[in-house]
Amino acid sequence: MSGDLAYEEALAIVLREARALAVEQRAPQDAQGLVLAEAVASEVDLPPFDNSAMDGFALRAAGETLAAGREFDVRGSQVAGDAAATAGEGAWEIMTGARMPDGLDSVVPIERVEILARTGEARPSRIRLAADVRPGDNVRLRGEDIASGAPAVPAGRRIGANELMVLASLGVPSIAVRRRVRVAIINTGRELVDDPAQPLASGEIRNSNGPYLAARVEAAGAEVVLRETVTDEPEVFLAVLERALAAGADVVLSTGAVSMGRHDFVPDALRGVGADILFHKVRIRPGRPLLFARLASGALFFGLPGNPASGAVGFRFFTEAALRAMSGMAPERPLRMPLAAAWSKRAELRFHLKGLVELVDGGLRARVLKGQESFKVLPLLVANAWIVVPAESMALEAGQMVDVYGPGHLEAPMIGEVLE
Repeated sequence: MSGDLAYEEALAIVLREARALAVEQRAPQDAQGLVLAEAVASEVDLPPFDNSAMDGFALRAAGETLAAGREFDVRGSQVAGDAAATAGEGAWEIMTGARMPDGLDSVVPIERVEILARTGEARPSRIRLAADVRPGDNVRLRGEDIASGAPAVPAGRRIGANELMVLASLGVPSIAVRRRVRVAIINTGRELVDDPAQPLASGEIRNSNGPYLAARVEAAGAEVVLRETVTDEPEVFLAVLERALAAGADVVLSTGAVSMGRHDFVPDALRGVGADILFHKVRIRPGRPLLFARLASGALFFGLPGNPASGAVGFRFFTEAALRAMSGMAPERPLRMPLAAAWSKRAELRFHLKGLVELVDGGLRARVLKGQESFKVLPLLVANAWIVVPAESMALEAGQMVDVYGPGHLEAPMIGEVLE
């Protein structure tokens, strides 16, 4: 497809091509960071039995409030792990989490009773209530958290510590998840130097895109299977591309050589190996020369511009959208918050701005940072968010609502220091 595309058109093409990956069965503890492909419904009640929420004494209220001052003999005791027991009249000493004896329905905390007598082993044998006890007080009912047959963890949920706690509580031995997306990174440019100990010759620069993208890929929940830096010869680039596919890459990222210069060889090199270039150039800033293709192998290819901020935007707003879709996650939604200060632009493009989310007077606001030029990397140390301004919005007033995205699709903006 030739010509500049609007952001929405380009993103729609990416999402159309980004097909969900294969499903595999894994033990929950081996699935952390992966996305659930099939919803998990509970096969048990949680809690599995009525149990005490407090250390105290179990009583039978039978639908009526037990008034303060009433006295009860202590007929038995129940601790966590004890099997079912049947109670008659009187109270039972009970510990937090212990199964309620059959016939009893309420618990009075130990601090709300007066112990009147003890056995020879110093166990309470008679108590007096120091407060009213209502039916059901301090009892966790069977299935109160999750009932048998109820949905527990929905499909599309990324497995983390909270999900593992629920799955472990339910005794789920295996879950269906999408495998991790495999990504290869190719940085192009004979001027790039990877070794930080190597002195720079005239015209050379350090390769910052490689480490940045590798870290962003991991933070996005994917896996880097290859990372190489190549010169500007098409045959060298294609040899690395072949190695990337041999390594099992589902997505290939390249940086540089996608603009309109004499040495921007990537589009023609891809066409030469049968790639279908689906778009080249998007009406965004930074990152307008972005290229997206499907390789003959079926892998997706993102040709990111070489300027650091341009590549960062292309990865954040296009590659990460593909990674979400391939992992089985729903499309991302931005936050909305007021702009801290007025801001304007000259070009009718969709802008992606390094931003800072601040907490001011109990509310959040988004501030556009200085240093928006695509070659500048230092502002990324201050930024905790991306602020997006639609193409049609040329001037924004302070307080106007804007779309705000976290640094990555799995990361919410962290609150930053107020800049005045």
